[in-house]
Amino acid sequence: MSVQPRRAYPSDAASDTVSLSGVGFGYTAAHRALRDVNLTLPAGSFHFLTGASGAGKSTLLKLLTLAEQPTVGTLHLFGEDATTAPRRALPTFRRRMGVVFQDFRLLDHLSAFDNVALPLRLAGGKTEDYAGDVEEMLDWVGLGDRMDDTPPALSGGEKQRLAIARAVVTKPELILADEPTGSVDAVMGERVLKLFQSLNRLGTTVLIASHDEALAGRSGATVLRLEAGRLTGGTA
Repeated sequence: MSVQPRRAYPSDAASDTVSLSGVGFGYTAAHRALRDVNLTLPAGSFHFLTGASGAGKSTLLKLLTLAEQPTVGTLHLFGEDATTAPRRALPTFRRRMGVVFQDFRLLDHLSAFDNVALPLRLAGGKTEDYAGDVEEMLDWVGLGDRMDDTPPALSGGEKQRLAIARAVVTKPELILADEPTGSVDAVMGERVLKLFQSLNRLGTTVLIASHDEALAGRSGATVLRLEAGRLTGGTA
């Protein structure tokens, strides 16, 4: 992986990519998946979010990707209040982030190249303008020789790396990953971790939700923990 993506944006250590204040989520006060979450992710930081199944990790990621809105509290993304933003403004926030889903969400009828190119194409880009970037990204994740293959022809680890390539090809300011090593073996898990570490060194803010606390401990990232919807540890 000698080729690396270019820096996504000028790093500003004084700014916060994510800020949550008093955030709760749930339809009743007695049954909330998240409770009084206060969290700050400075620009260019690297965090792991750990916790047992059902602790609220996926719920928190849904809030950060704006798939859900907090029941109480405020959420700021890139210095702007996303809690009160009108629905028409949400795509603007989402274009500044890349998301790696636990179930990959690749399109089986498209080639690896076309899966990675999809967000650039949806943004109105032309193939001749983005082809070089897509090929560079596929080389970077070790799939340069598989760009014509469709997802069903790839292994679980290759699909995971393809999903990462698609998430970062737009050079987002924030990467959110939900259990990105959950379907791969330990060796591939370390390789996936190195991809995220490389992105972070380029200035991208990274938050990985994972049950693998041993991997989190080896990552050098700040480790946050959710317990019954409450956040402990790290920058909170």
